[in-house]
Amino acid sequence: MDPVERLYLDALMEDQEVPAHSLRPQLLAGARARRRPAAPTAAWAEPYAARVAAMDALLASAVDDDWSRIIVEGWTLQELVAHLAAKDGLLAASVGAPVLGPPIGVTDSASRTSDVQAYERARSPEQTRRDWRAQADALCRHLADLPATTLASLDGMETVVGDHILARGLETWVHTVDAALTAGVRLPDPIPRHIHPTADLCARLLPYTMLFGGIDGAGRTLRLTLTGEGGGEWRIALGVADAEPGEPDAHITADVVKFCFLLGGRGDPADFPAELDGDLALAGDVLATAPSLSGP
Repeated sequence: MDPVERLYLDALMEDQEVPAHSLRPQLLAGARARRRPAAPTAAWAEPYAARVAAMDALLASAVDDDWSRIIVEGWTLQELVAHLAAKDGLLAASVGAPVLGPPIGVTDSASRTSDVQAYERARSPEQTRRDWRAQADALCRHLADLPATTLASLDGMETVVGDHILARGLETWVHTVDAALTAGVRLPDPIPRHIHPTADLCARLLPYTMLFGGIDGAGRTLRLTLTGEGGGEWRIALGVADAEPGEPDAHITADVVKFCFLLGGRGDPADFPAELDGDLALAGDVLATAPSLSGP
């Protein structure tokens, strides 16, 4: 099976190192029986498509108690899925893909989330799941015919759609783990070739997370080493207007998945497990501001 089509829960059952007591057998059995592969899309959008398929597999066996359980931000699982659909729909609208759900009256993700959640509360959780998946698949199919360099805008941030879809993939990944933890299910990480472009986006965002966090990194350079499958090394100019990185002023070494989740708003920068070298104050500022662009 193509790795893009292999869902988290399939991989989990194949992983002999995962203890059997960490799973909910009925959830796994139901998810495997009702799995749907990732939608066909451009190669650069596959990390997002795979995370959507993984979330859908997790949702496949959710029962009434699961759908009404608070997951994050005070949202139930149904409201969390509506939030994902809201943001996916805004990106879809930006690139001319079909938009499902209520007509778009507002274009910021917080307001659109409120509108879609209100709409979905009057519907069944299965309808919410179905339409979220349909929205994500419509976006994936539309991206198959677009260059990754096509400009798109979400929450006032205009950049290439390739970066926007990696950000959507990271958020979907984070919220899949949120839901899995609440359900008591342990999920394996994405495949390395999906982790690496996500980590690359996180590395390239650091000048912006610093600036948004109130620190101008102009003229400073960071060497970032992310360990584990899908990791790598980056030399990053920390000023948003810097043309090229210079000699590194600081060096951060951390686990690639943990670092992606730190950018995604999971983890406390104050006790984030990392090795710091060089200008420790600068390295600390990078970590402290890393989650500054993350939202609910």
